[in-house]
Parts: sequence; C-alpha cells; structure tokens
Amino acid sequence: MTDKILITHPVHEDVYHRLAAVAEVDMNPDLEPWPYAEVCRRAADATAIMGFMTDRVDTELLTNAPRLKIIACALKGYDNYDAEACAQAGVWLSIVPDLLTAPTAELAVALALGLARHVRAGDAFVRQGNYRGWRPHFYGYGLHNSTVAVLGLGRLGSALVERLQGFGCARILGVDTHASLPGVVNCSLQDALAQADFVFSLLPLSEETWHLLDAAHLRACKPGQLLINVGRGSVVDELAVADVLAEGRLGGYAADVFSCEDWAYLERLRKIPDALLLAENTLFTPHLGSAVHSARRAIEHRAADNILAVLAGRAPEDAVAEAEIRLAVCP
Repeated sequence: MTDKILITHPVHEDVYHRLAAVAEVDMNPDLEPWPYAEVCRRAADATAIMGFMTDRVDTELLTNAPRLKIIACALKGYDNYDAEACAQAGVWLSIVPDLLTAPTAELAVALALGLARHVRAGDAFVRQGNYRGWRPHFYGYGLHNSTVAVLGLGRLGSALVERLQGFGCARILGVDTHASLPGVVNCSLQDALAQADFVFSLLPLSEETWHLLDAAHLRACKPGQLLINVGRGSVVDELAVADVLAEGRLGGYAADVFSCEDWAYLERLRKIPDALLLAENTLFTPHLGSAVHSARRAIEHRAADNILAVLAGRAPEDAVAEAEIRLAVCP
C-alpha cells in the first residue's frame, strides 16, 4: 500500500513536492485548522503526519491510525503532543529544535521595544490625524541601562541574551536552575520580579510552569515592570495579568502566545480575556515567533527530512525521547 502523508496546514510548494515525490500527500489548503475529529478521520490511513501548533495528538488519534510511523512537528514546543502515548504506540515523534530560535528572539525584543516605547499608541495617534509635529508626549522606557530578567536560559534564552547585550542593559538576570550564561546573574524568580524593569518569559509549558506567573507573583513585581511572553501562554495567568494591569502595578504586557492555544490542558482559557484585549498598555501578535519566510521554509523542510528518514527505514534526526521511542519501534 502507498504511503500517505497528512499535512495539517499549508506548506511551501517545494516542501510539498519533496513529499509528494515519495507518497500520497493530503494537505489542508486553508489557513484555518481542521477540527480534531477531521484530523483523526484523515489520519486513519496515514503513514506520517506533519503537525503544527494548532494540532493535538493523543491516544485516541494514535489508536485510530494503525499505519502511522511518525508525527513530525513543524515546531519546537510539543506540549500538545503526547510523547508517552506515541512511544507506547510505536510512533516516532520529532520536533524542530533550533530553527525557531533566532526569529523568536528577535520578536521578543520587538515586542519589548514596541511596548516600552508606546509604538501602538503612537501609531494610532498619527493615523487618527492628530500629529502636528513634535510634542513632549508618549515618553516610555528603553532597554539601555535597564535591568532585564530572562526566565529560561536554553537556546532561546541564550539567543535573547545575546541580542539584549547589544542594547547596553545595566544588568541581565537569569532564572533557570539548570543553566547559566556569561554576563547573566542567576537568581530566584522572586528576586527577578522584584528587581527587573523588563521580564521575558521564555518558559515551556509543563505541570510545573502552568500559571507560574500568577496573581501573587505579579503583585510582587517591581512597580511599572513590563512583562513579555514568547514562551507559552499558560505559563502566565492571563486573568491575573488583566487585574494587575488594571491596578497599575504591572506597567505593561506583551505576548505572542496565549492560553487558548494550549490544547492539551483542559484548564486553559478558551479565549483571550476581554479585559486583557481592552487594556491600553498591552501589545499582542498572533504567534508570529517563527513567522519569517526563510525560517518557516527551513522548519518545514526539517520536518520533511524527519518524515523521509522514517519512510526510508531510518530514525529521524530530531526524535523526542529517542531512547524510549526507539524501544517501542524496534523491540
């Protein structure tokens, strides 16, 4: 029987043709994701799946896809994919661990500067016809001579720190019990929140980081602090952020990720809170961390590489929990 590759979102044409040369390809042509039930239906006879942020993989999907050999995530964070269930089903699970790093670090800096320098309000002011020349208003804050805290010092944290150092920050604090970086002072979360002018949350989502930045932590932050989240939405309690913004304790919040995306968690919010959307001192982007043409193409090709390796009888280069899954696939 011919191999079938299911692609749940549109990919670049050259990526599609690479896969279509070796297998039947069933690709979602639309920007809107297929419902979970539709993915399950189409996956029933699939040999491989290229999945994205909007997808969820669990025991139900795996049980109904007996031919499945690999799920290749075109992303880094796989909290919506049940790695243990994949291992038990003998299905490879692969990610793209490094190609999202640079563009996401760049966006984190862009969000920080946009929030701190009132870019959203200034743009609206000009577009509304109010500009009559320079006036002493819209004063904000700069990264230069500021104290910055980075939560998570992995690949993304390292890339972000490298970029922040070019701005001449007075101090860069790091919160990570497993890593340290040159020029970064490691400290506790409490100390970072109490001292930093800017806080960048880069943390992945897990049971330990769910709502790590809750109301208690946010109310203990340095007054006027700016919080930027490019890790996972549910690391931050979005309802608490809205409350602390309204109280004036938190100076601003920028995010590229939101709780409603975290499909694997039943406790997630189903939509972004209205109070957060209406807050003036916020800046949001629709999960654009890797949305750079060259980066997205490279990410898709890397996911395709992993699929093609498995279809050719080899292990994927970027397997998750490789030893555990290898045992399941090759007993």
